[in-house]
Amino acid sequence: MDRRDFLLLRVGADDTYELSCERLYMRYVDAAADGSLDRLFDTLSRELEGARALRLVDPEWLAHDGLRARVEPMIADKEKR
Repeated sequence: MDRRDFLLLRVGADDTYELSCERLYMRYVDAAADGSLDRLFDTLSRELEGARALRLVDPEWLAHDGLRARVEPMIADKEKR
């Protein structure tokens, strides 16, 4: 995986990951501009597969409707597990 695609930061030995919503938003804007939104969210989905717990940092960055609509189902899926 290209280092630029890495969105999650592992913060604990118990498979806890941290997601910077600000960084995700910036990547979202870039991906929207270059037509790679599907690739961005596929990468995020793959990264979330290995996480037992997820901590969102600065979730106010998810306020953009298009971003929120794509991310909330992924987060809800993690909460169900």
